[in-house]
Amino acid sequence: MNRHGLHTTIPQQNVKSFLLADIGEGITDCELIQWFIEPGQTSDKATVEITSRYAGKVLKHYHNVHDIAKVGQPLVDIETDDEHLDSGNDDLATGDTPSLQTPIDVDLLESRLFQFPSVRRLATINNININVVKGTGKNGRVLKENINSHIENKGKRQENQESLSNEPLENTFGQVDSISSLSMVQKAMYKTMTTSLTIPQLGYKDEIELDVATNYRSSLNEHIARNSNMYPFTKISYLPIFVKSLSLALSYYPIMNACITGDQTDINSLRVDYCGSHNIGVAMDTPQGLIVPNIKNVQSKTIFQVAAEIHRLMELGKNNAIPLQDLKGGTITLSNIGTISGTYANPVIVSSELSIVALGKMRKLPRFDHDGRVVAKEILPISWSADHRIIDGATMTRFGNSWKELIENPALLTSELR
Repeated sequence: MNRHGLHTTIPQQNVKSFLLADIGEGITDCELIQWFIEPGQTSDKATVEITSRYAGKVLKHYHNVHDIAKVGQPLVDIETDDEHLDSGNDDLATGDTPSLQTPIDVDLLESRLFQFPSVRRLATINNININVVKGTGKNGRVLKENINSHIENKGKRQENQESLSNEPLENTFGQVDSISSLSMVQKAMYKTMTTSLTIPQLGYKDEIELDVATNYRSSLNEHIARNSNMYPFTKISYLPIFVKSLSLALSYYPIMNACITGDQTDINSLRVDYCGSHNIGVAMDTPQGLIVPNIKNVQSKTIFQVAAEIHRLMELGKNNAIPLQDLKGGTITLSNIGTISGTYANPVIVSSELSIVALGKMRKLPRFDHDGRVVAKEILPISWSADHRIIDGATMTRFGNSWKELIENPALLTSELR
């Protein structure tokens, strides 16, 4: 007992491993660019680009600069005396926590919960989640032979993956003049497009007449010129009109603004998640390479507000300074190759979205009017791609026609705005 009646305690220090959280867009790993806090220094909760959930002394870095960090794996160990930490929350970073609202099949639940002890033991010894093993017993119950078959197939998959990953890409061009590593953007594109090409993609091409939209755009630019102090830009392109029209078309066909979630190896676990926010990605050619930021909640923005967002993103893109938040959460993408050249393209969707459209170069071409006379028309070629596992040709065509009608008839577009 303390002679002066004081009660003393030694502050308890906890060492917490901060995990790399899932940042979306199907990203499974990230390149570590910079450490702001070195071992032995004290971290705040919001002083780094990826914010820490803990305040305290940094004890250990798990990666060097330019190492590749995996989602769900530790980035850093932090010694903290925060008494309000909930250790159970660490699991949230790995994305393994199930939803309490997920519907449960009773028969399936029975077959998963009541497995033979010997089968559970075999699964545990081999570090296998018994819930992912397909059972052939009564009511789908997992048997020993199912576990052994799963182990054998898993080994074959790992062997094939290692064989492919260890096989070097050979140079077939002869003498090499220079060598450079892939940039961050190229690495991201390589991984994203490799994944995307596992998806069967539906292609659809069409053209849009822009004569009426050209007059509509001219009227908007005349208004901007008269009220230059109201806007951060001096005029707008066709793009804000296309983006707003696309959002309105999405309200008619919400399936085009959805994504597929679940375990793709188990078709019964798959579902279509509909997104109420129209976060429309706009592909931009920047000094860093192709970047696709998205304009959030286009459904609640005016054409001028969309134009302001595009202006902001383009200015940031010139300095390679587009924030991560603007790159996350896209629901559909619009790519404009026509600013460079070309007519039609074969755009490739990203795995987190269901469709993409590419705009070609607008040209003045001869067309027949309603009386059969040849007239000059401003023609915009467009190229669609969609995830054919979910989107059928009829839906793709109707959606494309809805978007086309809104662009060709700006009066219809403005009549639908709220």
